Amino acid sequence: MTADVEQKSAKPLQVYLVAGEESGDQLGAGLMRALRAQAGNVSFSGVGGHAMEREGLSSLFPLSDIAVMGLVAVMARLRTIVKRGHATVDDVVATKPDVLVVIDSPDFTHAVAKRVRKRLPDLPIVNYVSPSVWAWRPGRARKMRAYIDHLLALLPFEPAAHQRLGGPPCTYVGHPLIEKFDVLRPAVGERALLEDADPLTVLVLPGSRRSEVTRLLPVYGETLAQLAAKLDRPFRLVLPAVNHVAPLIREAVAHWPVKPEIVEGEAAKYAAFRQAHVALVASGTATLELALAGVPMVVAYKVSWLESQVRHFLTITTVTYANLILGEHPIPERLQWDCTPDKLTDALLPLLSNTPERERQIEAFKRLDKVMAIGDETPSSRGAAVVLRQTRR
Repeated sequence: MTADVEQKSAKPLQVYLVAGEESGDQLGAGLMRALRAQAGNVSFSGVGGHAMEREGLSSLFPLSDIAVMGLVAVMARLRTIVKRGHATVDDVVATKPDVLVVIDSPDFTHAVAKRVRKRLPDLPIVNYVSPSVWAWRPGRARKMRAYIDHLLALLPFEPAAHQRLGGPPCTYVGHPLIEKFDVLRPAVGERALLEDADPLTVLVLPGSRRSEVTRLLPVYGETLAQLAAKLDRPFRLVLPAVNHVAPLIREAVAHWPVKPEIVEGEAAKYAAFRQAHVALVASGTATLELALAGVPMVVAYKVSWLESQVRHFLTITTVTYANLILGEHPIPERLQWDCTPDKLTDALLPLLSNTPERERQIEAFKRLDKVMAIGDETPSSRGAAVVLRQTRR
């Protein structure tokens, strides 16, 4: 009997992870490190990218096979994506892990989870990163109960949202950005006081997708030209660019009357955040990065006509993460038809001097820390603890 117990305890915990894109790969890698730290003897298998592979995962296939964005790109790769999905399900069933963790990318990962649930109904399935059921298609929350046993949420309001909508049990584990305060926030003297800055530093963040950059940069360029004409002091323009769209950005800004300094790489981006006084930014994770860095901003975004029709199904009144987390609207948004040079300039100007509009944002950003706090734990370690509880081992 003792030998049987020892043999059972020596068996490694089998964790199967499925990430669908680079951001999920980063989350998966952190989760793997935390699981190893907490459980010791862990064996990993599944689908991931370079970060997860560095932690010991041998991916079933290259993440690039399924990590595509945009309707056109997805349709062009659809046969491969479907084939990889079925292969993933077959591999989970053959592996018979102690737990399956699907990470973000719900179009792919939830299709895998549904099929696995039918074939291995007793296998615990954890979903890391909640779909935006609180924003649109809220009926998805209740449907998820059939194939997701527990959700790991990045945003503090999501557990209450899933409870309200009838979704699976949900735990707020923390957003990975709360581990980056040291690189997001300026050291003493790194960001000049607004009244002393000469010049001011203005950030421009047009997004990471080609469609975003193509659609937004002409509007941003006209806005900054107006800003230069109306502002009675000089400003330095910095544009952090994701590598794969940097050539497109350089071409697009070549004829701007105010030439931006284009920087690439995460270190250069965060250095610019620590120096910045204001930002013009596309909707997305960058808005939360800026809020945690204490940079007042205007959110500006446009989508195609077809994509704009989604607004009829939205159940939220803001698309900016900090606004959603705080439950108020200190950050102004100029979206779609309101995303014009005139309206953007009018929203930016008050943020470039000590005004109530600027102060309101700065005071709101100070409250984010408390709302997003998870104590001394990291998001990865908190998520790992939940995963281990689901394994029932």
